[in-house]
Amino acid sequence: MARLVVMGGGVSGHTAATFAKDWLGDEHEVVVVTPNSQWNWIPSNIWVGVGQMTKEEVVFPLAPVYEKAGIDFRQAKAVSIHPNGGEKSDKEYITIEYTGQGKEGQTEEITYDYLINATGPKLNFGATPGLDEGHTVSVCTADHAVHANLELKKVFEKAKTEKQKILVGTGHGMCTCQGAAFEYIFNIEHEANKAGVRDNLEIKWISNESFLGDFGIGGLHMKRGGYAASSRLFAESLYSERGIPWIIGAHVSKVEAGKAHYELLDGSTGEEEFDFAMLIPPFAGVGLKAYDKDGSDITDTIFAPNGFMKVDAKYDAGAYENWKASDWPRTYQNPTYSNMFACGIAFAPPHLISKPMSSVNGTPINPTPPRTGMPSGIIGKNVAHSVCDLIKKGPDAHLHEASMAEMGAACVASAGKGLTDGTAAALTVYPVVPDFEKYPGLGRDLDYTFGEIGLAGHWIKHILHHLFIYKAKLKPGWTLIPE
Repeated sequence: MARLVVMGGGVSGHTAATFAKDWLGDEHEVVVVTPNSQWNWIPSNIWVGVGQMTKEEVVFPLAPVYEKAGIDFRQAKAVSIHPNGGEKSDKEYITIEYTGQGKEGQTEEITYDYLINATGPKLNFGATPGLDEGHTVSVCTADHAVHANLELKKVFEKAKTEKQKILVGTGHGMCTCQGAAFEYIFNIEHEANKAGVRDNLEIKWISNESFLGDFGIGGLHMKRGGYAASSRLFAESLYSERGIPWIIGAHVSKVEAGKAHYELLDGSTGEEEFDFAMLIPPFAGVGLKAYDKDGSDITDTIFAPNGFMKVDAKYDAGAYENWKASDWPRTYQNPTYSNMFACGIAFAPPHLISKPMSSVNGTPINPTPPRTGMPSGIIGKNVAHSVCDLIKKGPDAHLHEASMAEMGAACVASAGKGLTDGTAAALTVYPVVPDFEKYPGLGRDLDYTFGEIGLAGHWIKHILHHLFIYKAKLKPGWTLIPE
């Protein structure tokens, strides 16, 4: 009997673990190690953050689902990896520290035959001074979103009689998740109109993107009405229509009570006052360590300096002019240890997707690559497929491939929730990482890259909310629902 250990129970890890167990059956063991007792459909947190959903609608307990599936669930955080064993045995193992199940603080060693790292990111609030001191809110977790809604309602109440300033965007020059902030600012604007307080609110966007609509993928051109429209034009039009001014190419360098300090690409600095701010933090690896059999630290062998796991990517591509779509990983197998894989945000990308930018002072100000949503699920499923084949067919089994440079993705970005007045931007992009050799000029195939905004997009997002929670709960037919 082989044992697969999956570190992380988010979108990618949950997908990998559940498909692996479905394919392996009772002949082999699947263990999930995750510090959370509940699964969170993160794309709907923005609706919790404006009071249009409750926390209970976006989370569910993991233990019953894993028990039904026959998966060994450990509510714990992975602390270290020992790929060559330790003093007592040559068997590979990880060290975990329990965060629940009545074992809080206890540590344990779990051996593995195959390991999938799907730990996701550390929300690195500490990278920006003051961002972790309660001056701003976040929608990165369900609890964060609940708190954000409570604070937003206070501002709405004040706005009934006095002007209020709202600031939404990224809280550092190297943030990843512009999409969540993009959705949140338009949902705030939508709710403000419904509450009758929009005229007393100054809502402003701040982002590390060099242009609106970059989204960490270098922007895109989409087919609309038979011609190619840029995401920059698409985004600027939407912000202008909603009366939301923007500050872009910005690194938020410090946050104080009611004030954000920032540096722009041209080296100038500024301050933005606010009564309410939701600033997304940058992401980093969760801080896993790795040790050799003799106890020596081999963390830098397995992990990149940002804490994400090295995989089969080309990390020495060098300057931007040398970057190619082929630099991106295909199998997500660790190059040093063939029984170790990474998926979702946990793998280290070879470089940015957007063009690298720095201020004249040398401060990096550019979006880092997104690895969330649909790509995260696809990669998790493919990695699970590879591991299952290795277990069943032996070490020479073919590894399944899911390069983001050969992968399409769909994104539905809410711009306001409502039965008849909701709107969302529904976008598809192919491939996620542009391939300028295969698609000269734009880097993407316009036959599969398109977008529309409207009520239909909102209903698609609402349907997807229920569909993916249904899938994650392993309800009948769950394997038929695509990632």
